[in-house]
Amino acid sequence: MAVVTDKTGAAKKASQPTVHVIDDDAGLRDGLDSLFRSVGYPVRTYANTQEFLVSGSAYAAGCLILDVRLPGMNGLDFQQHLASGNVTMPIVFMTGHGDIPMSVRGMKAGAIDFLPKPFREQDMLDAVAAALKQDAHQRQERLQHEELYQRFQSLSQREREVLSEVARGQMNKQIAFTLGISEITVKIHRGNGMRKLGVKNLTEFIQLADVLKLGIAA
Repeated sequence: MAVVTDKTGAAKKASQPTVHVIDDDAGLRDGLDSLFRSVGYPVRTYANTQEFLVSGSAYAAGCLILDVRLPGMNGLDFQQHLASGNVTMPIVFMTGHGDIPMSVRGMKAGAIDFLPKPFREQDMLDAVAAALKQDAHQRQERLQHEELYQRFQSLSQREREVLSEVARGQMNKQIAFTLGISEITVKIHRGNGMRKLGVKNLTEFIQLADVLKLGIAA
């Protein structure tokens, strides 16, 4: 079973976050469809996991309401399958036959909640609100990281070398010795590089360096 071809999470975007429901019970799907639409959420429903994959929605903004007991691949295995394809859509599990090991496995793998059937409508709405909030946060964080990587690509090779040494905690004099250049040249490349990255001081740079994984030995 293939997930989708786009593993960057960037190509498939939805203008509005959508609640995706996967359950083989048509009555439950219809009920959840009505519930979510009543509070203004766009909804798409699927009878099985394959329908969801074929829809091309795996990387879209939103969350996934997933039944644990499904024909073929169960919900917990599907969660693992999505993760292997770099799909980070938050998941809320439902089950009529849940037990503690199931819930522990699902939550450890990053599920937002694990709701036993029958569940209170408010509990489901609260779980969806939390899932959509997490999805929005993850997407904003990825966007910021992409912008940072783009700025990093604008650095010259020497600026990258200097800043990598700065991230390792090296002083200007040490960097100059390591790279075989003068200390004033180090200061120039260091200043230019930090300006291109949009940081004003060493503290801000260290935070970005951690995201960029600068200073980590190969």
